[in-house]
Amino acid sequence: MLPDPSLARPRIPSIAVLGGGPGGLFTAWSLQRALDRPVHLELYEASARLGGKVRTARLGPRGVPYEAGAAELYDYSALGEDPLRELVAELGLATRPMEGHAVVVGGRFLANLDDLESALGAEAASALRRFDACAQDRLSPAEFFAADLEGGSASEAPGHRFSAFLDRVPSRGARRFVETLIHSDLATEPERTSVGYGLQNYLMNDPRYLKLYSIEGGNERLIEALAQRVRAELRLEHEVLRVSRAPSGRLRIAWRSPRSSGEREHDLVVLALPLEALRRVAFEGELLRAALARHIADYDHPAHYLRLTLLFERPFWRARLQDSYAMLEAFGGACLYDESSRTPGAGYGLLGWLLGGEAARAHAKLDDATLLSRALEELPFEGALARELFVAGAVHRWSDAVNAIPGGEVPRSHARRHQPEPHAHPELFVVGDYLFDSTLNGVLDSADHVAHAIAARLAESSEEAA
Repeated sequence: MLPDPSLARPRIPSIAVLGGGPGGLFTAWSLQRALDRPVHLELYEASARLGGKVRTARLGPRGVPYEAGAAELYDYSALGEDPLRELVAELGLATRPMEGHAVVVGGRFLANLDDLESALGAEAASALRRFDACAQDRLSPAEFFAADLEGGSASEAPGHRFSAFLDRVPSRGARRFVETLIHSDLATEPERTSVGYGLQNYLMNDPRYLKLYSIEGGNERLIEALAQRVRAELRLEHEVLRVSRAPSGRLRIAWRSPRSSGEREHDLVVLALPLEALRRVAFEGELLRAALARHIADYDHPAHYLRLTLLFERPFWRARLQDSYAMLEAFGGACLYDESSRTPGAGYGLLGWLLGGEAARAHAKLDDATLLSRALEELPFEGALARELFVAGAVHRWSDAVNAIPGGEVPRSHARRHQPEPHAHPELFVVGDYLFDSTLNGVLDSADHVAHAIAARLAESSEEAA
């Protein structure tokens, strides 16, 4: 009797990716490119949509698109390899550059050192020049590019805070300028982040370090393009409750949806979840539970965003604000985006506020109407005209959405960041922007590392089986 051919056929590995945000989609995409064999891939997402913090919504009776989440992407291509820029191009997505030169202090638009000296005095201008030279000496463009790697220039002794570095600025006006410039990017306060991360967020305003861009038609087009190309069994509205070791030796996940609940076993599991979602998953087994608790504690530095979007009949501010964005003193230091500048020829006007840190967390407790009214009051343009032309507004709260010290106090090796318990649970991986720099660029780097680690693991197991 001939043997059944199906018994000799190797079982196709099963991989579960938990999280349908950028991390989960980037992981699924990177796995497709890195693997040289078929796998069964399942993508679990607790909500009814993919994309996480990348969300392009619509506002007003005309359905005007705006960024409710991530407003921009970083362009590192002048410094070296830029996988995200390459991916956007590969997906055929058109982009638009974004520039902003002004910091509004005391109601005045300061676009250069001459403006700053005129508004704040020669002492402030001199202090800012010295601070800028010190920052560049501490972190060159090449060091900036590699700052989040193990042993990179972002590494600092634990506990060193950016506020202590700012204390060296002798001029209150210059310090006020710097804090206004970086506050919304930090999404936290100087005393709650590291020197390295503070310097990165200061120097990113220099085009020699990086440039900004957005995707035409909305940043969520990146999510849509990936979703169309990823070959995975998609499970929307499936909240993962537990991860444990099954008697078979595989990893078992327990999930629930609005219609049912169940358990499934997988050979490999990738936790592509933000920390606040990772905290809600129960990990069974003493080793696994302790490892994930340590992992969460290592990166438990919550930072906050709040986005306010206001639609107007026309962009009445163009005589004052001609760039893509400006930084304002309002709300402790906020970014004001001219979102309508992303659509040339648009007849409407669209402004997006990005609040960060404690101001974002505190204001998130207020109702939408109060927040939009305060945003109107804080505009550095004609207040009466703004209220007259105001059409509609929207509020999106992103508390605990990013990390105040991404990469942790002391950045670890890539392998250690991505495998919380590599000895007894080597088939469990994590992916997240909090492991690098709280950007889409960082989460793609994270996903790419895990995809190649999984590819190497499967190749090794295949050789052992042979």
